[in-house]
Amino acid sequence: MPELPEVETTVRGLARVLKGCRIASVEARRPDLRRAFPVDLGQRLTGSRVTDLRRRAKYGLVDTDRGDTLVFHLGMSGRWRVDPTDVEKHDHFIMETGEGRRVALNDPRRFGSLDLVRTEELDEWPTFAALGPEPFDLDAGELKRRLAGREAAIKLLLLDQRIVAGLGNIYVCEALYRAGIHPRRAGGSISLERLARLVPAIHNVLNEAIRAGGSTLRDFASPDGELGYFSKRFAVYDREGQPCECAGTVKRIVQGGRSTFYCSKCQH
Repeated sequence: MPELPEVETTVRGLARVLKGCRIASVEARRPDLRRAFPVDLGQRLTGSRVTDLRRRAKYGLVDTDRGDTLVFHLGMSGRWRVDPTDVEKHDHFIMETGEGRRVALNDPRRFGSLDLVRTEELDEWPTFAALGPEPFDLDAGELKRRLAGREAAIKLLLLDQRIVAGLGNIYVCEALYRAGIHPRRAGGSISLERLARLVPAIHNVLNEAIRAGGSTLRDFASPDGELGYFSKRFAVYDREGQPCECAGTVKRIVQGGRSTFYCSKCQH
């Protein structure tokens, strides 16, 4: 599933094509993805101008001058194709601009979603109302407050979107490794001093991944078709049995049904 850096890469790529442009036509080539498209999606988007593109957690946001925001989630295999020369089987939603550009949402597994929300109501939209702060808005003190009294493993707590919005499995594994924190450690037991190492580790690993264009896992690619290469920099993720820089060995456990990779020598 595309995580925060992949979504950020997607939003930045789409901004170069869509920002400031008038949407000339909209084509929904099926009625739904993970859930049904809004029935008035085409009517509300056609003729509007794109004023901004943003990200919230793992969602991309396309603001228009009509006070609407198109909210997209890429699901497991979704990606936007820019100026495709032909329409593919899995191009389920297509927008064309008055400037002659075209973007197509391609989603073979159809686990993505498209919603249209009034921009002024985004914070109260049920999906967003339940989200915690963005990772880049987080500091050690705020994280300490959110983890207070929690006995669950720090790895699982960081994946809880109500605590921090947008973190995913790959980058949590890498951030915990950089901070030297064992993924099974109870979240509420971690000192402020150690959280002061973890928060910058989260920021750094996300920023590095964004600069690298994300991590290419399964079918993800940025809108221009380029594949992210941060996966070549993984210290622990998907490296079970391989050596750590400390001469320890990367191990794998399962937490919450998902693989966790860590070094038992470095992380405690």
